[in-house]
Amino acid sequence: MAQIRLLVVDDDADIRELLSAYLARYDMDVETAADGASLFDKLEHARFDLIILDIMLPGEDGLSLCRRLRSTSSIPVIFLTALDSATDRVVGLELGADDYVVKPFDPRELLARIRTVLRRTSEVGQAPQSDLRTFAGWTLNVRSRELSRDDERITLSDALYRLLMVFLDAPFAVLSREYLLRQTQGRDADVFDRSVDIQVSRLRALLRDTGTTRIIKTVRGGGYMLAADVEHA
Repeated sequence: MAQIRLLVVDDDADIRELLSAYLARYDMDVETAADGASLFDKLEHARFDLIILDIMLPGEDGLSLCRRLRSTSSIPVIFLTALDSATDRVVGLELGADDYVVKPFDPRELLARIRTVLRRTSEVGQAPQSDLRTFAGWTLNVRSRELSRDDERITLSDALYRLLMVFLDAPFAVLSREYLLRQTQGRDADVFDRSVDIQVSRLRALLRDTGTTRIIKTVRGGGYMLAADVEHA
């Protein structure tokens, strides 16, 4: 499988260095740019699988750059933004961004979002991944949506399948409730929305995930985390 190639566009040198070093640990080839001119110069000379694009850039901002990019390319884009408002998020997504991360962010959550976006694009015609995921004694067949352990067989509902796949794409990453809701239902959460908690409880029940050793752990103030290694059989 070809190495994933990413382009990180941010005027903050510390963020560029952090993401380059962190993502390289996961066999991703990362190049960086500090502004829009450098972004398009890089695109002229190399192919990338995904762009991580800061909104608050000097000169032409990330929203404008994404608009220009979408006129000629469908390369996936994840926004980095310090603007935690629904309006800015909606504008970014309407311009064609595939996802966004609000600063300050946990690199593990960004990695999870990268994997999710790339999985979605791979399903549209790139090489498929293995049909089987194994974790914590369970095996998920992603084609049949059947979860199995020993002689037990469970066919997952659409909602629980989508939720489990988000966790399996990002083991040991802390995933916020808002992120889980957006990935599974395509919408943002409000302060009273507990639908993700209900779905996590249902998934835990199916996994016999009880007692002190959790497969899916609750992270106070953060969200949830799959605390198990995942193998692609």
